[in-house]
Amino acid sequence: MTYVIGVDGGGTRARAVLVDLAGTEIGRGEAPGAVATAHEPEAACVAVLAAIDSAVEASEVSLPAAVLWAGLAGAGSEKARRAVTAALTLAGPAREIAVGTDVEAAFNHAFEGAGVMLIAGTGSVGWARSAGGEVRKVGGWGLHLGDEGSGYWIGRAGLALVMRAHDGRAAATSLTDAVLARCAVAKVDDLVPWAGRARKSDFASLAPLVLQAADHGDPGAEEIAEQAAASLEAHLVALEVKEGADVALWGGLLADGGPLRGRVTDRLASRGWRVAAGEVDPPMGAARLALTLAQR
Repeated sequence: MTYVIGVDGGGTRARAVLVDLAGTEIGRGEAPGAVATAHEPEAACVAVLAAIDSAVEASEVSLPAAVLWAGLAGAGSEKARRAVTAALTLAGPAREIAVGTDVEAAFNHAFEGAGVMLIAGTGSVGWARSAGGEVRKVGGWGLHLGDEGSGYWIGRAGLALVMRAHDGRAAATSLTDAVLARCAVAKVDDLVPWAGRARKSDFASLAPLVLQAADHGDPGAEEIAEQAAASLEAHLVALEVKEGADVALWGGLLADGGPLRGRVTDRLASRGWRVAAGEVDPPMGAARLALTLAQR
């Protein structure tokens, strides 16, 4: 059977979907993720291949596929994209391989043409495409220069709140015990070495604790949650989203049931923006891009 593969990969997980040339799904798989980097492209390559292997095991096909389109966090960097493309080409899961960003994968499932998307998971970004095909991105500058309102940003802010409360520079917070338990450390001082060795995804894993504390009335956590929602709203303001526009929401914080979705949707409504209907399926968006290549 001739088929294509779409992959959506982030820092937390990588997901693959196999689709025949008629667009019918024939298998899915999932594996731990990795961010695409130029200095260590093998990590993203391993994550993609593991997700593909999982999907192949769940179907009755064999490799190689006709086309693989992989949308990966970090692939906005041309050097990283080229390095991962080269690593995947060497591994050979498909006869033709293309690498783009995880944002492109999600967007191409949410919209066939023009549209606006706001993503907040481990990282954050706003993305828009005009009717003429012009693409504009806001945010997505990574943990050192951006990612405001993301899981990483919220988790780091939560840790900082715990430290301030420990010092007496902020009121006591219910986050302290929850964070110590999640980080598997005995005392606040131990959070310093934990943070020094933590990955971006480790910080992001603390975000649900912060948002849960905010929902239960913790003042410091509530301030962080509102700052996060305001930062994500600012992405859309910068994209000059028109009143009445549909905005697709994606990422662990904003997808249906996500812990920050309610706060963000309230802000969208206050500006006259609507949440786009339907759940976003980034692996299928990547598969659609793979099909486009196969049909050429």
